[in-house]
Amino acid sequence: MMRKISSSCSSSCSSSTRGNPFLHSPTLVVAINNYMSTRSRGFHSENSKPAKSRETHRGKLVRDKNPQPSVPKVRSLEHALKVFDEMLQRRPLPSIVRFTQILTQVSKLNHYSAVISMNKQMVQCGIGPNHYTLSVIMNCFCHLNQMGFSLSVLALFFKLGLQPTVTTYTTLINGFVLKNRMAEAAGIFSKMLQAGRCVPDVVTFNTLIKGLCMRGDNSAAIQLLRKMEERGCKPNVVVYSTIIDSLCKDTLVVDALNLFSEMISKGIAPNVVTYTSLIQGVCNIGQWKEATRLLNEMVSRDIFPDVVTFNVLVDGLCKEGMVVEAKSVVEMMIQRDIEPNVITYNSLMDGYCLRGEMDEARKVYDLMLSKACMVDVRSCSILINGYCKHKKIDEANKVFQEMLCMELVPNTITYNTLIDGFCKAGRIQVAEKLFSQMQGSGQLPDVQTYTILMDGLCGNKQLCTAMELLREVEDKKLELDIVIYTVIIEGLCKAGKLESAADVLSSLSAKRVQPNVRTYTVMINGLCNGRLLVEAEKLLREMGEKGCSPNDCTYNTIIRGFINNNETSRAVGLIQEMVEMGFSADASTTELIIDLLSKDKVDPALLSYLKSSL
Repeated sequence: MMRKISSSCSSSCSSSTRGNPFLHSPTLVVAINNYMSTRSRGFHSENSKPAKSRETHRGKLVRDKNPQPSVPKVRSLEHALKVFDEMLQRRPLPSIVRFTQILTQVSKLNHYSAVISMNKQMVQCGIGPNHYTLSVIMNCFCHLNQMGFSLSVLALFFKLGLQPTVTTYTTLINGFVLKNRMAEAAGIFSKMLQAGRCVPDVVTFNTLIKGLCMRGDNSAAIQLLRKMEERGCKPNVVVYSTIIDSLCKDTLVVDALNLFSEMISKGIAPNVVTYTSLIQGVCNIGQWKEATRLLNEMVSRDIFPDVVTFNVLVDGLCKEGMVVEAKSVVEMMIQRDIEPNVITYNSLMDGYCLRGEMDEARKVYDLMLSKACMVDVRSCSILINGYCKHKKIDEANKVFQEMLCMELVPNTITYNTLIDGFCKAGRIQVAEKLFSQMQGSGQLPDVQTYTILMDGLCGNKQLCTAMELLREVEDKKLELDIVIYTVIIEGLCKAGKLESAADVLSSLSAKRVQPNVRTYTVMINGLCNGRLLVEAEKLLREMGEKGCSPNDCTYNTIIRGFINNNETSRAVGLIQEMVEMGFSADASTTELIIDLLSKDKVDPALLSYLKSSL
């Protein structure tokens, strides 16, 4: 959400030297500090202000010829309904303009069903809609995922002799886009073009571009950008920023920067959203020097970083293990009256958890607790995961209980994390109890939940219960993946039930589940441990024939199996094959080979291999 260059970037940035650009240029922290110390927070450029939406410019209702009292600004749905009822009691009735104003306010409070009901009451009272009213109703149906009714509203335009505006069509297109129904959105767009009366504007094009970007279809989004220009519709900063953000999410940072340069060359000024997307893109692939350059360029244009920009920096630094620098950024935010939000603190807490600094992570959590309404479900899940990863399961459970006391509803991720923690701690009964609690609370387990629990049961020698659970899950017709079956196969192999494990493996094709390299490696390991070496080698050949090539782990597993069963000559043959495939012996295999060489009598095949490889 460069795909082609991302792998190379990621691999080169995964080493411990990813932060080295700081040695050659000012760090992000220094860059921010320098800017903040020389500029007051009140100095913003026009470019840093978010562009007004079309609704701001076009959503103003036509003034009445006979002025009437304006509709008060409503504070809540209850207040809106009270004002609405009072309006219905007036004689003469207020104009449709005034009623549309109240409907618009309620829709902005996201009470879409209420708007539909209010409109029905208006119709019953003989208050006919205008095209603004119908556009509001259409928008509400779109947000309620009732696109059929939205299309009916479009038909009503024509029935009432009203001409749909560009806003009308764009609202309908946006409804389909929000539901990822791009074919229907494109269809409405085509009809709009064919009609010829209503010319798509920049917002219409951006709505479609947004939909394409949501699907990760960046090529189509750029093509539409070109068509937009061909039709004489000038793209704005929102259009470019939408595509740039999508390219960055797909790690196509080079393409994003090229589009950014094009945007600048056309005289379209970037805003804080544009720069934040780019900074996040380069941070995600570890290009800190480029992030610093972008930040410096941003502030040189008098575009001040907002809380979202700072959150990107804090999150990026934390993921690189640079929590000290991330904390400095947070402190600067506070000093300059930019209030860190829950996302800021969650990122910082996660950074401490990744480093195993659980005391510091807890301090961040306690700070969040001291700020009313700051802690959310994700905050608790992060801290629970940190404690579980560092084998502090009781501390994790304590956070879980605190979460319940705060009336926060744990989600599937929270339950999965804690269940996994109890399983790994060998406390399987507590894990099962938590699993039951999860179901009792109405939170449905997913495939990962069942996989975690089955792995825990197998690891704690409760294979029968794990098999029962598997049958239960299969009966529920859940779409199971290869991971869950690999867990069962490994459990059966460790219990010495190789025939049953082989049966599960052979049944996968009927279930339309494709074994992966780990599945085969687990089975080969089980066969080797059961001294069934012929069967193990046969499976090695079969997996290659079925399009699943063995990897270094597979070869090392079977080689150790042969060596441990005193089949040195055959092991040497497999070692030669492994080397030809471009793999090498791992530490465990190398140790076994060294042990063989230290014996009084060394296998001639091994000596021959060593001489030929020197």
